[in-house]
Amino acid sequence: MQVSAKADYALRAAVELARSAMASEGPVKGERLAEKQGIPRKFLENILLDLKRAGIVRTQRGASGGYWLALPPEEVRLADVIRAVEGPLANVRGEWPEEVEYGGVARPLQQVWIAVRANLRAVLEKVTLADVVRGELPEHVVSLTEDPEAWVHH
Repeated sequence: MQVSAKADYALRAAVELARSAMASEGPVKGERLAEKQGIPRKFLENILLDLKRAGIVRTQRGASGGYWLALPPEEVRLADVIRAVEGPLANVRGEWPEEVEYGGVARPLQQVWIAVRANLRAVLEKVTLADVVRGELPEHVVSLTEDPEAWVHH
């Protein structure tokens, strides 16, 4: 899986908003979000609009305005943020894995793509913004990172 800059920036912005919510700080200005995470401001505005459309972020204009989470950080999963800006977690040439059909010897590839999606969900649907802010990831996620082979790129 390749994580796009858009998904990475969206997660980082959402985590900043979660941190602000957990500290009861109120709305966060777009400029501050961009500065804190080193996200290009124009790019961030588009991302925040996608997150707003998905019901993850709320906005208010004006001097006391800004952005904040529309839901408690404990209820926003990383998968929700990624889907808001990128669409489905796993697809094959724009199709759902269960709709892709292969013939002959390639037939088992459909099961591979479904397994890939299931594994992405097993991590991204189980980690919330609050987990990231607290630095307390679910044990099954942490255990995946304890395998030295997980840290090696091939």
